[in-house]
Amino acid sequence: MRILLAEPRGFCAGVDRAILIVEKALEKFGAPIYVRHEIVHNRWVVENLRDKGAVFVQELDEIPDGAVAIYSAHGVSKAVQQEGARRDLRILDATCPLVDKVHREAERLDGEGYQVVLIGHAGHPEVEGTMGQLAPGRMALLSDQNDIAALPGAADKPIAYITQTTLSVDETRDTVTQLKTRFPQIREPAKEDICYATQNRQNAVKALAEQCRLVLVLGAPNSSNSNRLREVAEKLGTRAYLIETAADIQASWFDGVDCVGVTAGASAPEILVEELVNRLQHELGAQAPELLSVSQELIAFPLPQPLRD
Repeated sequence: MRILLAEPRGFCAGVDRAILIVEKALEKFGAPIYVRHEIVHNRWVVENLRDKGAVFVQELDEIPDGAVAIYSAHGVSKAVQQEGARRDLRILDATCPLVDKVHREAERLDGEGYQVVLIGHAGHPEVEGTMGQLAPGRMALLSDQNDIAALPGAADKPIAYITQTTLSVDETRDTVTQLKTRFPQIREPAKEDICYATQNRQNAVKALAEQCRLVLVLGAPNSSNSNRLREVAEKLGTRAYLIETAADIQASWFDGVDCVGVTAGASAPEILVEELVNRLQHELGAQAPELLSVSQELIAFPLPQPLRD
């Protein structure tokens, strides 16, 4: 059995930056460091940082005065930002710069008088943070194409859309087409909101699906971009499984499979890929992995100013 490794896969620049912010904060300020929500959606990453002294909480009121508090890569609402500013906390913002771009876009469009529509998954932390950039009721959430009919007619107000950064490129394109059918004058983002890393990883999975009857995606079940990778492979007729670690694979999956594709969501560390490949080779007799590269990523985002020294 051949193993094809997707490139790119795993950590993106925003995830790299978020994890490094926590690690650098621990080095500079010492433990404990408090993080609101999971810094990124990956259990291995969270447990590794917890072992180093990071404390993960759901809300800021769980953090004692005078402590260092970090916002996750998914971003937070204006209300959370205002609460952090009121509290005696040293705030470090690990929001992905590409998510922050969408936040600023929402504010700008609202200021220009547009009814803003966000295409995204209800309940996801990124969506909650983006919705929270505007006052309640000033942004509509579109989670499904069936929701388009329920959108206000906006006859007396222009309409614009933005998107969650980790959506399926193809599905979002279909949703936008439907939006344009109902609102021909709808304003699009100047630059697509779905991030470069999400697009690149989905393109790599498409390349895997062309050659492999089975695709394994390493990632957390609550990771949006990881779930989209599995869906992309499945839509191309390939069996695909989302797994958290190599321990999740089942031997029966590989019956009759002569080529397995392996990739990882943007929050999954490379060590999990190495463990998976090792198990495929030593327990299932797979060959040495081959790289299937569709693009390379050279992007890096700077750390917050307090950590740059």
